[in-house]
Amino acid sequence: MRARTVFLIITIALLVGFAMLNVDEFTRTSTINLGMTTMQVPLGLVMLVVALAILVIFLVTTLYMHSASLMETRRYSKELNAQRDLADKAEASRFTELRKFIESQHESSLKREAAAAAATNERMVQLQTAVMHRLDQSDNTTAAYIGQMQDSMARRSVTASHHAAAAAAAAADLDTRL
Repeated sequence: MRARTVFLIITIALLVGFAMLNVDEFTRTSTINLGMTTMQVPLGLVMLVVALAILVIFLVTTLYMHSASLMETRRYSKELNAQRDLADKAEASRFTELRKFIESQHESSLKREAAAAAATNERMVQLQTAVMHRLDQSDNTTAAYIGQMQDSMARRSVTASHHAAAAAAAAADLDTRL
């Protein structure tokens, strides 16, 4: 229990105990002046009734404040839950948007990679074609050089054989002349 409630219970118990111990004095009649009139009533009972009325008013006020506080707390709790749900939905939509953004970035990255791969493959084909063309030219050039060398060697061998035949003929002619 709260300290306020304990204090109230103790105060009520002391008041009831005091009234029971002095019941004779509480019930003795006396003259009370009410402003316009006077009455013969027990002053202790009047004071006890006034104290009980104040206690009842205090309890009613406390119950009203407590129930108003509970109702306000419930209202705030509902508003808080509504705000929490709204925040959760907003967060979920942000996650959805983020996922869509990441997926679109991934797709564009895949497209860029595919385009780069296609460009690289095309360049490789061009380079391979150029290398093959250069190899063919190199083969043709080498074959031409070899052909020129063979012709040159053939001409030299023909010339050498002509020179050898002429030298042999000259030598034979010299032999016959001698």
